[in-house]
Amino acid sequence: MTNPLSEPPAPPARPGAGGSLDSLRRHIGAWLKDLFPAHLSGVSLIAVGGLGRRDCAPYSDLDLVLVHNGTAGIDRIASALWYPIWDARLGLDHSVRTLPEALSVAHDDVKVSLGLLDARHLAGDAALSAELIAATSDQWRRTAVRLMPQLRELTTSRWTSHGELAFLLEGDLKEASGGLRDVTLLRGIGRAGIADTMRPAVRAATLRLLDTRDALHLAVGRRVDRLVAQERKAVADMLDIEDPDTLLRRVSGDARTIAHAVDDAWRAVERLRGGRRRGGPGSPPNRRPVARDVVEHDGELVLARTAIGPVPDPSLSLRVAAAAATARLPIARATSEWLASFCPPLPTPWPPAARAALVSLLGSGPGLLPAWETCDRYGLIDAWLPEWARMRSLPQHHPIHRYTLDRHLVQTAYEATAHTREVDRPDLLLIGAFLHDVGKGLPGDHSIAGAPIAADIAVRIGLPPADVATIEKLVLLHLLLPDVATRRDLSDPKTISTVAAQVGDTHTLHLLHALARADSRATGPAAWSDWKGRLMAELVTRVDTALDTGALPEPPEPDPELLDGALPVVHLDGDRVAVAAADRRGLLAGVAACLAMHRLDVVAANTTTVDGRAIVEFYTSPRYGSPYDPVALAADLRRVGAGDVSVTQRVRARAMSGRGGTASPRVVWQRDVATDAVVLELRAADSAGLLYRVTHALDEAGAEIRAARISTLGGDVVDAFYLVGAWASADERKRVEAAVLAAV
Repeated sequence: MTNPLSEPPAPPARPGAGGSLDSLRRHIGAWLKDLFPAHLSGVSLIAVGGLGRRDCAPYSDLDLVLVHNGTAGIDRIASALWYPIWDARLGLDHSVRTLPEALSVAHDDVKVSLGLLDARHLAGDAALSAELIAATSDQWRRTAVRLMPQLRELTTSRWTSHGELAFLLEGDLKEASGGLRDVTLLRGIGRAGIADTMRPAVRAATLRLLDTRDALHLAVGRRVDRLVAQERKAVADMLDIEDPDTLLRRVSGDARTIAHAVDDAWRAVERLRGGRRRGGPGSPPNRRPVARDVVEHDGELVLARTAIGPVPDPSLSLRVAAAAATARLPIARATSEWLASFCPPLPTPWPPAARAALVSLLGSGPGLLPAWETCDRYGLIDAWLPEWARMRSLPQHHPIHRYTLDRHLVQTAYEATAHTREVDRPDLLLIGAFLHDVGKGLPGDHSIAGAPIAADIAVRIGLPPADVATIEKLVLLHLLLPDVATRRDLSDPKTISTVAAQVGDTHTLHLLHALARADSRATGPAAWSDWKGRLMAELVTRVDTALDTGALPEPPEPDPELLDGALPVVHLDGDRVAVAAADRRGLLAGVAACLAMHRLDVVAANTTTVDGRAIVEFYTSPRYGSPYDPVALAADLRRVGAGDVSVTQRVRARAMSGRGGTASPRVVWQRDVATDAVVLELRAADSAGLLYRVTHALDEAGAEIRAARISTLGGDVVDAFYLVGAWASADERKRVEAAVLAAV
């Protein structure tokens, strides 16, 4: 038989290359049909995945199955189909199977089963395709319950890898929880007859997510499913959405709708499986009391009969939420709907039972997040806290943030549960953690804007005036400890006395310490490190001593080993690198250059001079996680200490080529924060060799650096340099500032 594909038809144009998305979806099936050999019996071409559902994205792969009944030469037929697709530079996921083979694989592999549920005949033997589609659907209805544990495991693993789309600032529209992959899961559970999963709200959310995914493909010009910050504006414009934040909030709402439907579907699956384990659908459900007015009924929480009356307790919804979070059980949908419809609003101030329930809810640990999300789904949170509507799905634009504002607040309360035993008032810690960022999204500094809002909420909750003042102070000062610990010299008595004066007492100090750690961990990996934790602990210890005894720290004595012996002296001790050398200009910059060459990021530096001997100490972190070579580093440091400029020259060109950045650098002078120096703060985009360039510029400008604190936040740095002297002259400050900005 001659090859009918010797001159295959031209493929549909990808969008952006002369075609459009509509034409792609309209013509791709016709193109594949034209590729298929004419008058070939016993073989059919079937589309699955997005092509099978007719919602394929502009740059999606083509998912195709070639089904046959043992036809001779099937490999040659398949090759004649696949090669034109590859030649057209289209992604292809393909398989060749007989009908029994396809059913056998689907019987044991839940992913294949779900894929075949979307099967659609494209070309060839229509009767063979219809037979496979009908048999696949029938087999799924018979085997779905058995395959559900496998499907649950795969889904949970995917969620663990990709997170929750509703709360991520740069989520995967397909793979994250609440994404398009979960819609396939919902369709499968619905096709099995287990639950009504594709309700109108879910269908509408799915269409909007598909539109967003399609616009993302078109904006980027390739297959990509993660909606990153730099693409949001183009996608929003393509969808006629007013701004990127509105787009992100819409995606969040749609993802929540899908995630809620998935939760309901899994509960339906568990009820079905549980009924079978107990002996059948007619067997009585499990029922046990969980808390006052709350009963577990067949794995879900429902209201006790005594709780339903003409005038329900206003604290009932909070008590149900706390019971669900503590017991780690879901609230039944009917119960949530009843609470949303009939639970009266809370009075002001709240009754003690409601306040206690809120603290129990916030301190419930792993049960907090699902219980809170259920309550938010049915509007219960808005009834407790009217401010919540403003914060729901609000993006946080700094790159160190992983979550939207609402999830960040709840996540911080969750992280704070790890520190409740370290403070005198764990209830205030949990409430403060939950309210610490309520000022975000409002004009001005969010700490200053949020403090009175948090105080108003604390009054409404029913806290006494002293506790309200503590909550207000926690919100106002929640960034104090991390900012000071990473940007100030902790050995300077003025640093400690300033923090002590702001905090006021040891109880507030320890609450702030716990809150700062919870906030950092809830923000994301870039906001927390062991070094930051050690710095904050050191700061808290010194401030605690000052508040307790009034004693301020004395400047530390130099390491005695660095004061003796022939120069230069090099000490390497884990993350501490110390060099003693003859005092000369450029030593600090030279050591910084050497550390950069060995891929060590600097987080702090101290310098001192004793009898003409300069001692510089750096605290470092490996840039890529791999430890440095101590022999090579020590050798280079000795050469720098001895005045060998060749080491600096090796890194100078690379450092200078790294100048620039997307944001305009800024210098801020802090003249009243140090005992014997002023602080020059540099705020700029991070780049290779930045510390070397700045310290070199300061040396050249005649500024003596006593200490430095290096803080990196995502792609930005806030570097603080302690310059010895009063620096009273504005002209001198401008000269040094110009030198630093030129170096950046």
